[in-house]
Amino acid sequence: MMKKSRYSEAQIVSILKEAENGVPVPELCRTHGMSSASFYQQRSKFGGLDASMISEMKQLQVENARLKRMFANVSMQHELNEEALAKK
Repeated sequence: MMKKSRYSEAQIVSILKEAENGVPVPELCRTHGMSSASFYQQRSKFGGLDASMISEMKQLQVENARLKRMFANVSMQHELNEEALAKK
């Protein structure tokens, strides 16, 4: 389970846009109550994306995690069936 962000997608995008428009990073961090490390992490993760792309990316991550769990369950079931057949 991913940790819930303190900021919404729209807030992250607006903060990153402010930085692109020339607002100094320390001032941005002070204004929005975030550390500079958090800012740079958000920028590396979401730089160049808009809010709709970020929410779509998060939905895809959730779907990917669900599919991985499904694959693991099917794989485990297959192994159990193989073992049962080998014992007969």
